[in-house]
Amino acid sequence: MHVVEFQPLLKRIRWGGDRLGRVLGKRIGDEGDYAESWEVVDHGFDQSVVTGGEFEGWTLRRLVEQQASALFGSRQKFDQFPLLIKFLDATDRLSVQVHPNDEQAKRFDASENGKTEAWVIIDAEPKSQLYAGLKSGVDREDLSRHLRDGTVEVCLHSFEVHPGDCLFIPSGTVHAIGEGILLAEVQQSSDLTFRMYDWGRLGADGQPRELHIESSMQCIDFDRGPVNPVEPREVSTGPHSVEELVHASTFAMFRHTAREPFVITADDRFRVLTILGGRATWSNGPVRGRCEIGQTLLLPASAPRIEFEPDGELIVLESFVP
Repeated sequence: MHVVEFQPLLKRIRWGGDRLGRVLGKRIGDEGDYAESWEVVDHGFDQSVVTGGEFEGWTLRRLVEQQASALFGSRQKFDQFPLLIKFLDATDRLSVQVHPNDEQAKRFDASENGKTEAWVIIDAEPKSQLYAGLKSGVDREDLSRHLRDGTVEVCLHSFEVHPGDCLFIPSGTVHAIGEGILLAEVQQSSDLTFRMYDWGRLGADGQPRELHIESSMQCIDFDRGPVNPVEPREVSTGPHSVEELVHASTFAMFRHTAREPFVITADDRFRVLTILGGRATWSNGPVRGRCEIGQTLLLPASAPRIEFEPDGELIVLESFVP
């Protein structure tokens, strides 16, 4: 199996915009509410479909079921592709949310996984904010009181973000994405979200949207406190620099920045490669292609290496399960 490319699944939601098309080159319509592009997904009826190559038209689930050894290698086994890769364009604040861990998720839905996620900021308007974690000292009683009073914002740790920032959001972390932010998201394959606060907004029907207060309170890790952008760990420098952004049991993320040719090896594991900046030619054995910001490639375990030849500066986010 060689490098696999998929057709993105575009999601229109009221808080979306047009940067998925304008910045990331997605084929969007004239509407101004394109919120998410699901790049790699194997979650129920949401399925990535292969474009081109010997598996053209296959869903990711079919690859998992019929090409597992080629896809995952000899050291890992999965019944479902374990990661879900997205781009998000937020022109308005998202609701304040929390996600369960794996054990909690099964209690709510036996078919679901927990949801730990991470974000890398691609673009942010001046003074754009992320909300991540509760302020120091906020406990269950404090949060319950502010939920009743509609003043949850005073409990939330927030900060201004800039392009290149990375935030790791373990399950159980209260969080929200602020307006004006375009980001790449890596997460466990899950769509289990509990909305605990919606900034007093009304839905399309003129009524407040449903909140999941009880479920949220069961999942919040009140010991976590404020969550700040990660400090990248420098792995290598020079014409091909590598930074480790996240290393957790759920997934690992490395950022490659280069102006000269470089290689990423599979090492008997799949690698999802998301282009965060620039453009390049890539080669994987006899297969060659072009890529640019906004595209995503899946390097299967059986394809030992991919080489990139950048046109100018190229930024690649590498994600995998360690």
